[in-house]
Amino acid sequence: MLELLPEFTSKTEILLAACALGYLAGSIPFGILISKVFGLGDLRKVGSGNIGATNVLRTGNKLAAFLTLLFDFSKGICTVLIARQFFGEDAVQVSAISALVGHCFPIWLRFRGGKGVATFLGATIALSFTIGIICCFVWLFVAVLRKMSSLASLTSSASAPIAAILLDQPNNIILLILLVGIVFFRHKQNIDRIIKGAEPKIGKTK
Repeated sequence: MLELLPEFTSKTEILLAACALGYLAGSIPFGILISKVFGLGDLRKVGSGNIGATNVLRTGNKLAAFLTLLFDFSKGICTVLIARQFFGEDAVQVSAISALVGHCFPIWLRFRGGKGVATFLGATIALSFTIGIICCFVWLFVAVLRKMSSLASLTSSASAPIAAILLDQPNNIILLILLVGIVFFRHKQNIDRIIKGAEPKIGKTK
């Protein structure tokens, strides 16, 4: 029988430390901070009101959008790599899901955060470089083909557990399914608009 999760052998305090590390790092609202630095105003009052790179792009500032993408991506990759350096693989998975939860539901913003895609990709590429690269290419392919960030994000995230199965990486499957579930939950309205054909294209204002 395939082991779909790493064996949880770390002490409770270590798992709690990994959880705190992931959540606190993930909850840093880089989109809002970068928008303020660039004088773009309150990002929550722009476009969709989301704090991620796609909404920053709606301000017209591509550099600010790129930096937001980069820093949100770094939240996922850094928390996983730090946890892997100091803790066990069970704590790594705890930190990965905590980072995504922190980004999507930050306590500082009354639990109204971003959609989590950049953080998801960062965590995934740190968990498994091959799976992460596959997800990035899927995102790029769909984004270029359909010009919809949300559709690219949903397709890209959904490809992660499939890639884990095909690449025979069973220990990551359950974690990736949980991460994908969070991403899809945060994209509920986008999914509804995609079905109705009302989802805006990349770079367009809602």
